[in-house]
This record gives sequence, structure tokens and C-alpha cells, in this order.
Amino acid sequence: MSQINPINTVEDRPAITLLSDDDNTGSLEVASQWRLIWIKFRQNKVALFAGVVVLLFYVVAVFAEFLAPTLPSKSQPRLTYAPPQSIGFFVENEAGERAIQLHVNGYGMTVDPESLRRSFTVDKEVIIPVGFFVKGEPYELWGLIPMERHLIGPLNPKDSMNLLGTDKLGRDVLSRMIYGARVSMSIGLIGVFSSLLIGTVLGALSGYFGGWVDLAVQRLIEVISAMPTIPLWLGFAAAIPLTWSPLQVYFIITLIVSLLAWTGLAREVRGRFLSLRHEDFVTAAKLDGCTTKRVIFRHILPSLTSHILAVVTLAIPTMIVAETALSFLGIGLKAPVVSWGVLLQDAQNIRTISSAPWLLVWPAGAVVVVVLAFNFLGDGLRDAADPYEH
Repeated sequence: MSQINPINTVEDRPAITLLSDDDNTGSLEVASQWRLIWIKFRQNKVALFAGVVVLLFYVVAVFAEFLAPTLPSKSQPRLTYAPPQSIGFFVENEAGERAIQLHVNGYGMTVDPESLRRSFTVDKEVIIPVGFFVKGEPYELWGLIPMERHLIGPLNPKDSMNLLGTDKLGRDVLSRMIYGARVSMSIGLIGVFSSLLIGTVLGALSGYFGGWVDLAVQRLIEVISAMPTIPLWLGFAAAIPLTWSPLQVYFIITLIVSLLAWTGLAREVRGRFLSLRHEDFVTAAKLDGCTTKRVIFRHILPSLTSHILAVVTLAIPTMIVAETALSFLGIGLKAPVVSWGVLLQDAQNIRTISSAPWLLVWPAGAVVVVVLAFNFLGDGLRDAADPYEH
């Protein structure tokens, strides 16, 4: 007679895992939502690498004064449109022996007698020693701490080092790009924060109340979406007084970009509110006597935090590209403000591009890398926002 196996109890059944937990991170059944999101996000290696790239760019933006070899406004009249220099690691001493020494080679310059145009060549006989944490042009870190140490630069402050070349005034492109990262990266954060505030509030009100509130908000979104952006930006830029300081222009440009970028987020939030406002936890909160404000901001919005974070991450590169485009067209930030868009203004001259292509390649390359990194990061966060979905 065959023996009948007893029915497995709940304790005997294997636990259902929602995500693979190869790193022994603990029981996932009792993990919080943010822990589940992090576990799923780190499984996406591309998004994780993109997050590291974005973090590095923001570190460069925060410590721009220290990381830049020199000041962005320092001019070298004899080195206009000088090509990039490459770093060498070995030099030969007087005895003919090779020794380790970071250095760059100097420039050899010739002048065309007909066009009077300068052309530069690498002069291997001129050795300019390079070191780390060297003394250079004095500056104030974050505008507060007086310093004169730079991460990398020539050992002799009178020498010049231009790893990415120079522009039409002989200014170091690398230093200007590092300083430009602060403006271009921060304008994305400030603009997204403004659009986040507007889009979240209007989207929440539209999705929660419906009716005439939803109708008014949706019509406003359609009107803003139907406006041609370039002519609108031109009109706003023309209205900015010429007497305003660069800081005032910076905040106005940020405000203009954010006022035109909140519509997508508002529709995302509205859609989520429409699907959640009749859920059991919302009904329970209403029956418990919670006010409308508490239901919206303490019960529904926290459940959307991960999705809003993913949408915001994808919106930051749009802000960066918008600022770059405005500045490139001459209706955004202007000198003496340094941003990647301002640096790309030199690329409008075809003759300049043909003789100094690095003025286009490096700023445009930085924009492309940052936008791609943000897009990969946003895609990873969007996938990880729902950790229960395979």
C-alpha cells in the first residue's frame, strides 16, 4: 500500500522570490520598496555605469575651481587656436637615461607671410613638467575659500598647458569646459526642480479632482505644448534687459526652460492619480477622516515617488540640451558666463571649425555623453521603479 504524503504547510513551501538576490542581501519578502528598487537597479549594469558617469560630472561641477588647470578667463594672446597638447610620461636626462616625469611638449609656431595666420607644431625639445596639486592662478573655491592649488598643471606657473587646446583668445578649453559643466549641469537640476513642483501639483490636482479642474489643466497643457518653442524662446530672450547681470540672466533662462517643460510630468502624475484615487488605501484614508491635502501628499504621492524620480531623471538631459541650444543660437546665456552652449558659439564659424575643430568636438562630446548617461540612468530607474515586474 502506497504511503500518502502529507499536504505541505505554508512553512514547508519554498519562499517566492521577486528578484534574484545573489549577494545575500537578506530576505526580500520583508524588504522595503526602496530596497527592492535598489536591488533591481544594480542588476542593470548599464544604468549603474551611467549613474557613475553622471555622478562624476557633478563632482567636476562642484569642484570646478580646483579641477581646472587655470582660470577660464585667462588669455594667452600668443597661443590663439593652439592645438591640444598630449601628456608624456618619460623624459631623457642629460645622461641619456629615461626617467619618469609627467610633461607636455611646448609649441613651435610659424606665421604665414601672406595670410599672417599662425600655425603650431609640437616642439619636442621644449619640455614643460606637469604635476599634481601644483600652485597656479589664485581662486576662491565656491566663492568662499581662497586657494591657489590646482589638481593638475605645469610646475612652473609661468608655463602653459592646454590639454584640449585654446580658443580665439588663447583661453584654455579644458578649464572653460570644467567651469561650463557647473552651469550646464546645474541649470538642468534647477529647471527640473521648478518643473517638478509645477507638474506634480497641477498633475495631482487634475487627476484627483477631475471635472472642471482636470479640463482646465489639460487645456493649459495643450496650449503650452502647441506653442512653437524657438519663437517663444526668442521672444522671452528679447524681453530680457541688457543691463541685467549674468546671474539674473541665468535664473531667467532657467525659469523659461522650466515653464515649458512641466507638461509631460503633469500628464504622468495625472495618469497615476486617475488609476490610484479609487484604490482601497485611498478610500480607507478618506473614511478615516483624512483631509484632501493629506490624502494627496501623504498617501498617493509617496506611492509615485519612484516613478516621478525616473521621469525627472529623463527630463534633466532635456533641460541641458535646451540651454545648450539657446546659448548656441545666441538667445540664452552669453559671455562672460561659461557654459557648454556658450562654448559652442564658436562652432558657428565654419572657418574656425576647419582650423580648430576641438572647439566643437569637446563641448558637443560632453553634451552627448551627459545626455546619454542620463537617458540610460532614467531607463534603469524606470524599470526598477516597479520591482515586482519581471
